[in-house]
Amino acid sequence: MTTKQPFETVVVQHGPTVLRVCRAVLGVVDADDAWSETFLSALKAYPDLPAEANVEAWLVTIAHRKAVDIGRARARRAVLTAEPPEPAASGDPEPDADLADALTRLPAKQKHAVIYHYLGGLPYNDVAAVLGGSPEAARRAAADGVAALRRTYPRRTGSARTAPETGRAEATTPKRVTKKAGSR
Repeated sequence: MTTKQPFETVVVQHGPTVLRVCRAVLGVVDADDAWSETFLSALKAYPDLPAEANVEAWLVTIAHRKAVDIGRARARRAVLTAEPPEPAASGDPEPDADLADALTRLPAKQKHAVIYHYLGGLPYNDVAAVLGGSPEAARRAAADGVAALRRTYPRRTGSARTAPETGRAEATTPKRVTKKAGSR
């Protein structure tokens, strides 16, 4: 019989993943609220969770539902400030604003499939369970989302981009291959 980890260990182990998912779905401002609500709900339900359950998938599912609830609530309430509030400073690295913007432009199913698989680390079977559908549909939605991000995500500066391994600029256009006369 497998014993469950203490809930504090679960929070430490899966907290960053849940926060990444909340930030990707809601943005930086509401992500902390969704993260807190996710773990409050999880704390109440954790004693009834089977020991062999996939805790990460369970938490991402709760985070997804909390994020949807917060997003709906945000859409219903009026914002009465002259300027938007600045996000709270935290020890976490700042999310990539361009990537967050590119993600928000994806269709909902593609956006969530990319977030849950690539940011949340869930296998496609679990992504399908969260989104409702088959693993093949989840894989296709994630692939379509990544393809759309590759087309629209602004990673280039000028006509060159920086290679992550070397830090040097590399050309973004492929080199032309020409055959020499007389060669096969």
